[in-house]
Amino acid sequence: MIFPNWEKELTEENLRAEIAKAKTAAKKANATEVRAESVHYDRSADLIAIKLKNGAIFSFPPRLAQGLENATPEQLDDVWISASGSSVHWESLDADFSIPGLVAGIFGTKIWMSELGKKGGQSTSKAKSKAARENGKKGGRPRKQVNALS
Repeated sequence: MIFPNWEKELTEENLRAEIAKAKTAAKKANATEVRAESVHYDRSADLIAIKLKNGAIFSFPPRLAQGLENATPEQLDDVWISASGSSVHWESLDADFSIPGLVAGIFGTKIWMSELGKKGGQSTSKAKSKAARENGKKGGRPRKQVNALS
């Protein structure tokens, strides 16, 4: 039998070779990529906690992640890891995140991440207020210089 996307005929021998290749690739990925061992929602701390296979623990508040921001604790409890440990999934929320992406701080699409950044820039603190006052005493924010090309 020949499948349109396969370059080879589906035989026992070719299938065994493909399985061996897949196992080698999985072994390499497990050794070089961040993988999850377990995941759970910690209600008391309001954090998603992911124990990595290397022993480290990574956690984040669900409000940062696209699709989890309005989830109930019951929905957040319903989380599972892919067989490879490379992603986490919330079935009822239809939300998936790669472990390497989460560890790198990617909690959603570019637009989602942009909105998170805007919210962070809008936050106020005593230090931010003081810095703004000091900057105002110096004449405010410096003007952007425009380079005109001739």
